Amino acid sequence: MVFALAASVLVASLGVSIATVTLPTLGRVFSADVRQVQWVVLAYLLAVTVAIVLAGRLGDLYGQHRVLVAGLALFTLASAACAAAPGLGWLIAGRVVQGIGAAALMALPLPIAKGLVAQGRVGTAMGLLGTMSALGTAAGPALGGLLIGALGWRAAFVLLMLSGVITLAVALRCIPKAITARTDAGSMDWAGGLWLSIVLLCLALSATGGASGLAIQPWTALVVAAAALVTFVHTERTAARPLVPLHMLRERPVATSLAMNLLVGAIMMSTLVVGPFFLSFGLGLSEAQTGLVMAVGPVVAALSGVPAGRATDRFGTHRTLMAGLLLTAAALCCFAVLSTRFRVPGYVGALVLMTPGFQLFLAANNTAVMTGTHDADKGLLSGLLGLSRNLGFMAGASLAPWTFAFMLDGHGVAGSSSQAIGEAFTGTFAAAAGLCVLAIVLALLGQGGRRGHAPQ
Repeated sequence: MVFALAASVLVASLGVSIATVTLPTLGRVFSADVRQVQWVVLAYLLAVTVAIVLAGRLGDLYGQHRVLVAGLALFTLASAACAAAPGLGWLIAGRVVQGIGAAALMALPLPIAKGLVAQGRVGTAMGLLGTMSALGTAAGPALGGLLIGALGWRAAFVLLMLSGVITLAVALRCIPKAITARTDAGSMDWAGGLWLSIVLLCLALSATGGASGLAIQPWTALVVAAAALVTFVHTERTAARPLVPLHMLRERPVATSLAMNLLVGAIMMSTLVVGPFFLSFGLGLSEAQTGLVMAVGPVVAALSGVPAGRATDRFGTHRTLMAGLLLTAAALCCFAVLSTRFRVPGYVGALVLMTPGFQLFLAANNTAVMTGTHDADKGLLSGLLGLSRNLGFMAGASLAPWTFAFMLDGHGVAGSSSQAIGEAFTGTFAAAAGLCVLAIVLALLGQGGRRGHAPQ
């Protein structure tokens, strides 16, 4: 059973990472520039972001098993469509559908695990799911590169299709169908879902529109998002059965967990988008050397996920969460100081220190939310966790490069000295450490109302 859930997370993560290595080939095959082909990745991420809360709530209403199986089937069919796409536009459309299916694969394994795993092993299950996510992130570029080199770009999507078929078969056989669904299954708040989707889509476009070639200004998207948010709040206040009960977001444990998840997501993305610039232009590493150094993070994450979950079961959610945040803060300070002094060894050392911090936080935070919520809302809370993480990713992908470029005084990374790049890198990670301190403050504020489980 746990294997089927882990495989679902793995497949969804592969859907992101394996597509990244197809972009150069797609550019050549379809005679498209970078701003066009990057929508093969962006379309998937946007679809997941928009659909993940809806997928979680649908699981609460109709049963997590049923919605997970539907998501796997949709993901598999969309993967086949991507593999057979006759043009770039068709491929991007297929990726949108694929991302909608992947939203269920990301939102529902957490609540299913919480409902089927013994109370004393929930943290271990959360750690295993985190490990699978890291493995998907780490393995995708390598598998994709091998397949594309041997069989062409379509082989990457064939692999996703076959992975979906296998995971679907395992899920149908191993995951119990009797996972609680509400009796009022016809009460889905579709109006709230529509307005929330508009809010999230506009927020995502505000972070990616300027770099993606769309004829939309980020500030315009933000204004539309604000207006849609006001309408969404009004809709939820008046709905008989709202998509997102607003009183839930006013609960201190839930609010602080989601806010911390967003901050940590932004920090995680900061390391991914700024690190390569420092390694390439600041330290003079080749592309292969940069990729090798960056691969250390996912490998360490894969190794530390299950131990982080076991630590959560043994020491409790709050202590494990605080340990993860403190370890992350220390690692960010090491990035800011040691990377410029000791170059690659300093960078790798900070990365090895920070990645287990992330895993400890994620395992503890996910466990605290899943064990502290009613069964009727656990799919929704899992979707909100995924949403806050994705919003953090988008914030980090947008703000971290802006901070880095701002500290270069407008000279551009290619026109700056290695010393100036090092100083900008130090400043960017000092700012990231500030975000981590804010997350620690939130953890302390949320401790009084936290409902996470104690050590067994």
